[in-house]
Amino acid sequence: MRRKNGLHFGREKKKVNIPIVKEVISWIAEIVIILVIAFVFVYYIGLRTSVVGQSMSPTLENRQEILVNRFLYSIADPKPNDVVVFLPNGNEKSHYYVKRVIGVPGDKVQIRDGAVYVNGQLFEEKTETAAILDAGIAAEEIVLAEDEYFVLGDNRNNSEDSRYANIGNVKKEYIIGKAWFIVSPYKDMGFLD
Repeated sequence: MRRKNGLHFGREKKKVNIPIVKEVISWIAEIVIILVIAFVFVYYIGLRTSVVGQSMSPTLENRQEILVNRFLYSIADPKPNDVVVFLPNGNEKSHYYVKRVIGVPGDKVQIRDGAVYVNGQLFEEKTETAAILDAGIAAEEIVLAEDEYFVLGDNRNNSEDSRYANIGNVKKEYIIGKAWFIVSPYKDMGFLD
């Protein structure tokens, strides 16, 4: 008898193992879902940046690494005493600035006798601050437009903030998000108030 040699295309059908295919599809779907969740978390809640300078001392110190919540301000507006991260005048080539919100849209802000007044009332500070030696442009009352915020560093006499014309009032579109967690150094790790 003669044996047939060579390739046998189409002569034998392989059976597809349906349970294995379902298992593979299930794994792929789970991996895709996890990657989407990780992307959303990192993009919206886990932006990591460094604090530059001592302007937020004692709340935040130079070179501390913080996480920024970018999602929060897409559904709500910054509130007084929030610690925000922003680009000064929208300058994308600048480092992120970290400051505390003092005035919100529609507020009238003025610094007199070393203290901050919002709408004629002494601003209720969330942290202890020194008397302000240089009121800058806030020596005269500043009225915030519908998309503007007045921000100050907690270290009031060592901070480049809304008191100075080169920063001025911060437009909402320039605010990246709310600083919410210190990740480094590890001894300082924790949530911001």
